[in-house]
Amino acid sequence: MSYEKVLQAKKIIIGTKQAVKAIQSSEVVEIVVAEDADRRVINKVLQLAEEQNIPVTQVDSMKKLGKACGIEVGASTVAIIN
Repeated sequence: MSYEKVLQAKKIIIGTKQAVKAIQSSEVVEIVVAEDADRRVINKVLQLAEEQNIPVTQVDSMKKLGKACGIEVGASTVAIIN
């Protein structure tokens, strides 16, 4: 289900560091994180999303999330932006 959101989004930001920057600049409407991502990597994104009341959706696989983004490697975090 959430993979379709990523596929249908007009603009996405791939990666944890870039997602953190986007959250801080108030561009993000939703965050998608992979359940198999290292918690230390995604904790900052999850914390910021909670603070700013940004919905967070979890998907099961980094590999599938990366594929939905059109990249060949796994993605731990994707930010859907305006």
